[in-house]
Amino acid sequence: MEYASVPLLDFTRNDFCKLAPIMSQIISVKNLLSGLALCLLISACSSSRKSTSRVDGPPPSLSKPTPEKKPEPKKEEKAIPFNVPAFAREVKKSTYNIAFFAPLYLDSVFANSNDIPGRTMPRYVLPGLEFYEGAQLALDSLQQQGYSLKVNVYDSKGRQSVAAVINSKALDATDLIIGAVSNPELKELSDFAKKKEINLVSATFPNDAGITDNPFLFISNSTLKTHCEAIQNYIQDAFSSKNIVLLRRNTAFESRLAADFKASYDKMNNPKKTRIREAIWNDATTPEEISKYLLADRPNIIIVTALDEAGAKNLLRKLSIAHANYPMQIFGMPTWDVFKLKEPEFKGLQVFYSSPYFNEKTDNFSRYIFDSFRRTYKARPSDMAYKGFDMTYYFVRLLHNNGVYFNSAVASSPTVITRFDFQPVYVKEGEQTPSYFENKKIFIIQKGENADVKMNQ
Repeated sequence: MEYASVPLLDFTRNDFCKLAPIMSQIISVKNLLSGLALCLLISACSSSRKSTSRVDGPPPSLSKPTPEKKPEPKKEEKAIPFNVPAFAREVKKSTYNIAFFAPLYLDSVFANSNDIPGRTMPRYVLPGLEFYEGAQLALDSLQQQGYSLKVNVYDSKGRQSVAAVINSKALDATDLIIGAVSNPELKELSDFAKKKEINLVSATFPNDAGITDNPFLFISNSTLKTHCEAIQNYIQDAFSSKNIVLLRRNTAFESRLAADFKASYDKMNNPKKTRIREAIWNDATTPEEISKYLLADRPNIIIVTALDEAGAKNLLRKLSIAHANYPMQIFGMPTWDVFKLKEPEFKGLQVFYSSPYFNEKTDNFSRYIFDSFRRTYKARPSDMAYKGFDMTYYFVRLLHNNGVYFNSAVASSPTVITRFDFQPVYVKEGEQTPSYFENKKIFIIQKGENADVKMNQ
């Protein structure tokens, strides 16, 4: 096949037509060319007419098949954590800016001089001050480990209000805000944090402050609704045969708590669950009237929605009388952690409460805090000091290890002192973005004569 393919490529189509008669005579006399060559010349002559059938190159049978292009695999787009675009960004820095807010009341305490009146700190100053002291110890410890931090401390009850600090632009370059604040400061900080996309830790306030649209907010001190769910889950699982009675006063607040218990019951998927019976009591209610709701042949699980100590103890006295004839376990609110039930009439009562924080003070961090306070302040650290250390160490370590937007790593962060379980909360049904993150780890604790005892893990 080589004989015709290459030389013919040097001629034009008109040259082929001029040579056709000569080639025909040679073929007829010599008979040296094959029919294939004649076909080729005839094809060349006819090509002076416009043709759409000619194909340059080798016949299809000799062509190498064109390899089929395999479609490139689609690049999988990384899911945006919690549907918040900022959380998908990795922002790490050599030095992190932290803003710390606590109610120190410095302008009130030192209004007239630099000396403390009476040489003793006012009682209302102590919680914020002790929380700050614990946080300061955590920050010092982290910086000794090589963390590069720039920390600004603000007095949330000082002469310069939180709103004024925000308006001064002092917080604009902040990477993390930790606040032991309540309302209205929490709402003001939350609005700012959401606008600037800065994570804000509400360290002590057990309320969402009406915030329902800030995925940058962490509520560490769990809301009462979460406590109601935890108590409900515990009593339904812990007692197979029980009579559950909820005792509330006729107030809007305690009615709302009762509604939270009912709602948590309705969404429970527990085949052993027992419906809650509800009773309203007041100061005039007698033990005999309460006894009508109790049974003698099974445990009576009594939920008390009173948060105040006077009201709770009033009801406990009535229950102590009924306790002689009816077995009972009494579950109170998280405010009961500070109640002292030393009165003789409470002896023998099994009283429990819920708490988002429990410290047995046997871990290495707690011992380190204890030794540091004894050495520095010649005093024992308070629970607020432990919480200040725990909260600050936990979140600053998250910031350092994972960057500014550590939100997707918060659930797996190691425990410092107490265990946290931060989960996204969706206040409105069908929401795709969290209203905020809340600590859902609730401990059930039994009041003891000498020490309180944790009942769940």
